[in-house]
Amino acid sequence: MYLDDESGRAVQAELAALRNHVSGVLGCVLAGVDGLLILNDAGPGIEPHDIAAMAAATVGLSRQFSRALDQGVFQECTVRSTQGHFAVYSVGEWAVLAVRATEGLNIARLHLEARAMAARIARILPVNQWYGQS
Repeated sequence: MYLDDESGRAVQAELAALRNHVSGVLGCVLAGVDGLLILNDAGPGIEPHDIAAMAAATVGLSRQFSRALDQGVFQECTVRSTQGHFAVYSVGEWAVLAVRATEGLNIARLHLEARAMAARIARILPVNQWYGQS
């Protein structure tokens, strides 16, 4: 996805703000639903391209669950493991936000902040330019 400098800085600031405002967030990745990395604030020791691909796969499977169960449009998915959380949020129709966090994270706070952030990022992204739509 092509982001002009201003849009790129705005999205990057949103990613950094989530990590800085929600205790326990280790990093985040913004990707297309095709698994391609758009921007990241992934933190050390993490390959953002891998996270982008896994987030897209999570969205694909979650969308299928939503359809099969007739529960509307996919919004988010959270995976809780023994040592942390991985949450994926829909960012409009064509992008996804993936967040990696520690086990001690306040998940309700993450959801509150990340949902609002995903909506703000969706308004910034040039979706029509990216997918050649008019």
